[in-house]
Parts: sequence; structure tokens; C-alpha cells
Amino acid sequence: MLKNDLILRNPLRLMGHENEAIVPQGGFGAVLARAGVGKTALIVQVALNTMLQQKNVLHVSLDDPVDKVNLWYKEVLNSLASQYHVRQIKDLWESIQMHRFIMTFKVEGFSVPKLEERVKDLTEQQIFNPHMVIIDGLPFDERLRTPLEGLKTFSVNHRLHLWFTVTTHRHQTPGADGLPVQLSAVGDLFDAAIELQPEGKKIHIRCLKGGPEDSEGCDQLLDPSTMLIQES
Repeated sequence: MLKNDLILRNPLRLMGHENEAIVPQGGFGAVLARAGVGKTALIVQVALNTMLQQKNVLHVSLDDPVDKVNLWYKEVLNSLASQYHVRQIKDLWESIQMHRFIMTFKVEGFSVPKLEERVKDLTEQQIFNPHMVIIDGLPFDERLRTPLEGLKTFSVNHRLHLWFTVTTHRHQTPGADGLPVQLSAVGDLFDAAIELQPEGKKIHIRCLKGGPEDSEGCDQLLDPSTMLIQES
């Protein structure tokens, strides 16, 4: 019952989607925001929901060490438990943490072949077989198209749901398609793009791509104090 309650509060469900509906197998999703606005907190909520459904999440961090990424998960889960008055949080965490594997790279040492090699090691030894992969901290610049195409093939071959965090910058003019410049040149590879937009003391969550037809379904608020989605 506890898991089901939290699954029903899936952040993507609150925006009108299920995890798999917004990013299909082999597909790409992106969470975009300026530094420090809440990208990792939101993507961890998506990951936790997948873990609650007993599906495996591979979290690839190019910025933070394993212990810091692990702390993100615990803090977000604790915030969820507090918001929804859940008491058995320790037991819940112990029951789902086996569904997550954290892998770290230095940015300059990351490549698609290296990722494939490490994932192959995990799967062939039956250590971990991911359903969703999160790549947190990959710099989105003009050189990224070829690596992303390689990751698309990797995602399709392994039938993954692949999410990225993308750092945007203040006062940059969007591309001709309306997407932030970081995503504009590779937007055709993405099925979904969600942007966090600060406005005063509020943080809006807006679907730039792949959102529900009802635009109001994808204009939620992120609570700056807990980094959780505020239910309307």
C-alpha cells in the first residue's frame, strides 16, 4: 500500500504522464534548468518512482561522487516520507535500494564505448540489468551530436528509458524551435524535455516537448524548500 501511494504521486504522473509514456523504450528525456535550481532533485524523484515499481535504475554521475548521489536519494525519499506522513521509511529504503546502481565518471573520461563496456560487465555477470539510465552532468555543447547518436543506439539496443540533466544559462536566447540552445541542435533525438523555470520564490515545471495536449497539465510548481512537486 505504501509503495502504491508513492507511485501514484509520481512526478511525471502529476504532469499528466507515466514514466514509460513520456519516454518510450529507446527514448530520451531531459530535465533542463540553471545550476542549483533542482534538476537532480527532480530526476531522483523520477528514479525513485521507477525503483518503487521494482525496476532498475542506473544513475551515471559525471559531477558528484557516489556518496553524494546516494545522499540525494535519501534526502528526496525522506522529504517524500515527511510530506506524505510515511513512517516506515527505513524499511522502504532497504526494500528498493537494490534497484539502483550508481556509476561515476569524470566528464573528460566519459564516452559511449566506456559506458557500454561497464554496463556489459554488470549485465553479463548478472550484477545489475538497468531499465532506466540517468546521465547526470553531461555538458551539452556543439560537439555532443555524435555521442548522443551513439547513446541513442545504446538505448535502443538495451531497450532503455534514458534521461539526461541539462544545465542552461541565464539570458540565453532559445533556438528557432523554442528549445534552449543546449537542446535545440539535438532536439530531434529527444521524446521529452522538462524545464525548471525560477520565478521569484517559485520554480515552475514546464514541458517543452512531449507534454500532455492540455498545457495546464504540465505547469506544476517545485517547492524550493523540499524540491518536491507541489500537488495542485
